[in-house]
Amino acid sequence: MLIGQPGTAGGATPAADLIKETDTACFMADVIEASATTPVIVDFWAPWCGPCKQLTPLIEKLVKQYSGKVKLVKINVDENQELAQQFRVQSIPAVYGFKGGRPVDGFMGAVPESQIKQFIDRLTGGAGSPLDDALAEAEAAMQEGHNDEALGIFQEILAQDPTHVKALAGALRCYMALDQDDMARQLIEKLPAPIKNSAEVQGVQAALDLKAATANTGNAEVEKLEAQVAADPKDMQSRLDLAMARYGAGDKAKAVDDLLAMIKADRAWNEQAARKQLVKFFEAFGPADPLTLTGRRRLSAILFS
Repeated sequence: MLIGQPGTAGGATPAADLIKETDTACFMADVIEASATTPVIVDFWAPWCGPCKQLTPLIEKLVKQYSGKVKLVKINVDENQELAQQFRVQSIPAVYGFKGGRPVDGFMGAVPESQIKQFIDRLTGGAGSPLDDALAEAEAAMQEGHNDEALGIFQEILAQDPTHVKALAGALRCYMALDQDDMARQLIEKLPAPIKNSAEVQGVQAALDLKAATANTGNAEVEKLEAQVAADPKDMQSRLDLAMARYGAGDKAKAVDDLLAMIKADRAWNEQAARKQLVKFFEAFGPADPLTLTGRRRLSAILFS
C-alpha cells in the first residue's frame, strides 16, 4: 500500500465526534435534535448480522471522509427493540438518513460503497466530501504536469483512506510521470487482489507494460516502419509495429488511428491482434481520456457497420 505523509486533506473532524452508538433514551438528542444542524445517518444493526459487518465499516469510512458534513449513529436492534419497531425495521441492516429532525431517505441491506456515497451526497446536498475536492485538485495538478504536487495530494488522501482506488491509481501514474516506474510496479505488487484487479490499477499496469514494450522506439523507428508500410500496405505486422512505435514516440493519436485502420482492413488478422492492442491502449489512457472516448466510438462504428 502506498505510504503517504500524514495529511490534512479535508481537515478531518475527530471520528469520536462523528460516529457514536445510541439507544432509545438518547435517540431524541443524538438523532432528532442533532439532525437539525447536521444530517445524521442511523444504522440499525446487530452483532449476529453478517451483512451489517460488511456495511457498517463502509459507512464509517465515508462518514470520516466527509469531515463533519454528516454524522453516524448506530443502534443495536437487540438492545433497542422498541425503537426498531417504531421505525418498522423488519430486516437489517436498515439505514435511515435524518435531516431537519425527520427521516428523508434510507435503504436496506448491504449495498456497494458507491451507492452509500450517493446516499450521503443526497443527504448532504451533493457537495461531495473534502477528499473528493482533494482528488479533483490532485488530478488537475497532474494534468498541468505538476506531478510532485499531485503526488503529495494523492498521498494525503491515501493517509486518510489507504483503499482509495482513484487516489492510488493517480499516485501510481505520478510515479510513472516522474520516471519512477520501478516504484510503481513494486507498489502494485504489494496491493491486495481486489484493489490490484480494479480497473483503475489495471489501467496503470497496462500503461507500465506499454511503456516498457515501446521504450526503445523513437522517430527513426517510426520513419523506418512508415517506409515499410508504404511499400507494402498489406504487411499487417509492420502496421502493428508502426502503431506501437508511434505510441512509444508519444504520438498516441496516430497510434490509435493506425490500429483502427488495421481493424477496418482486416479485423480477424492474427486473432484480432489490432483490436486487442487497441483495448490495451484504452486501458492505459484511462476511461475518461478523450482518445479513449473517441476511439471507442470509432471502434464501435467499425465493428457494427
